[in-house]
Amino acid sequence: MKSTHTTFLLASHTVHHVTFDPTTFADADLLWLPHHTQLTDAGRKRKADHLAGRIAAAHALSALNDRTIPAIGASGEPIWPANISGSITHSGTQAMAVATRNQHALIGIDCEAILAESEAHEIKDGVIDTEEEAVLSRSGYPFALALTLAFSAKESLFKALFPQVQEYMGFDCARVTQLDNKTLVLALTKDAGPFSKGKPFTLAWKMINAHICTLLVE
Repeated sequence: MKSTHTTFLLASHTVHHVTFDPTTFADADLLWLPHHTQLTDAGRKRKADHLAGRIAAAHALSALNDRTIPAIGASGEPIWPANISGSITHSGTQAMAVATRNQHALIGIDCEAILAESEAHEIKDGVIDTEEEAVLSRSGYPFALALTLAFSAKESLFKALFPQVQEYMGFDCARVTQLDNKTLVLALTKDAGPFSKGKPFTLAWKMINAHICTLLVE
């Protein structure tokens, strides 16, 4: 599969960015992955997305002098090497990964295409409540952009917390409390594993090619 690797900085961390052409994907490309047999029954799109994500992850790990490729966990999460924490995301024809040499770090990354205005209004009730809508409105950003940010930030948070929480978290588990031109703050609306209700998390964000990328690293 044809792909191109670049990097950018977000919250002082290097994000490994892979753009790929899914039309060039072939099943044989998966043989590069030690866990390729687990993808035998997956659809073509799932296979291409997964491969692109693991290519990004391999670049992130290589930068830490580690040649491992993250395996697949019981809940579909990537399994990172000992003493390393990381996160992977993919959207459309791009994938991103970030890793840090700290096995106890909270780390989550997400990338989302900016919603169309009509779609944003259709799905908003499943993503935010009225208090959050007021926060997004005060930010001054177009509603579709602000809602995409909220959606993506919650996805990043849930990825970061999953290794310790070990359960699915809905969008109502965290609330947007602040949004500015570089960061977004989420607060838990209920206890989650070792994390108490009300605990705030600050995420960095960046716009890239009509997509939003959000990152939490603590």
